[in-house]
Amino acid sequence: MRIVFAGTPQPAVPSLLALASSVHELVGVVTRRDAALGRKRVLTPSPVAAAAEKLSVPVIKADRLDDEATSAIEELDADLGVIVAYGGLVRDPLLSMPRHGWINLHFSLLPRWRGAAPVQHALIAGDRTTGASVFRLVPELDAGDVYDEVVYDIPRGQTAGEVLDALADRGAALLRDVVDGIAAGTAVARPQRGEPSFAPKLSLVDGTLDVTAGADALVDRFRGTTPEPGAHLTVEGQRLKVLGAHRGPDLPPAERVPGRIIARGRDILLATADGTVVLTRVQPAGKSAMAATDWWRGLRRDHLDVDHGGVS
Repeated sequence: MRIVFAGTPQPAVPSLLALASSVHELVGVVTRRDAALGRKRVLTPSPVAAAAEKLSVPVIKADRLDDEATSAIEELDADLGVIVAYGGLVRDPLLSMPRHGWINLHFSLLPRWRGAAPVQHALIAGDRTTGASVFRLVPELDAGDVYDEVVYDIPRGQTAGEVLDALADRGAALLRDVVDGIAAGTAVARPQRGEPSFAPKLSLVDGTLDVTAGADALVDRFRGTTPEPGAHLTVEGQRLKVLGAHRGPDLPPAERVPGRIIARGRDILLATADGTVVLTRVQPAGKSAMAATDWWRGLRRDHLDVDHGGVS
């Protein structure tokens, strides 16, 4: 088949490479426009654009699939559209333009966590199992019939970035198999079953670590917002990025003041409502990332209290 691929971030790259190495013809790639990155705001191609250029595949750069992008895609005369984390909606007439329509690789077990940030929301919610699904794209958000899925048991302590990396590889193999099945006429899609839940895009405030919650909930939020949008505490009016954390030992209730940071042996402990979290790596405002022990040593304090109960 002639395939047009739409995707933008790094987790979409394994799928692009899987299709490029398949028996099918990759006739074009759609990705978002170059973005200004870093302190110097250098215009940088998306990971998918960079990979497509190395493959010598024509690239269409568009932040939304408007009339201009639709016309460019129509000229590709694709049999199938494949989308993986593109970052924009596919609507008619583009939705029904390829002969076999569009399919989407989504990083959850649908109908759980429809939306832009399924892995992040799964971890924040404390899910211990997730996966990837390939489904037929329809006008309603992530609601199409599912061709196939792969289940992933989340290892203890993995962050959203690490889970996405794992699902990107597993999902690419799943996607290639579904595409082969569609080409052969053997692929069968089934309606989604169960009550859907939704995973909207996260903002910076979603990374706030609330110490009035329990230690497990705080660690789950840290994992779900790492690396993006980034977990943080507010300490003495400054944002402290938390780059590494895990569940800590219990403290006597008299010593466990929610929001208080103390040192115990080699551990830097953040007390919560029902336990502690070990901070292992942090980044103070205006400084480079460092081990939490080095940060604490430089403070020369017996303890430190998080501002406003940890909510900024």
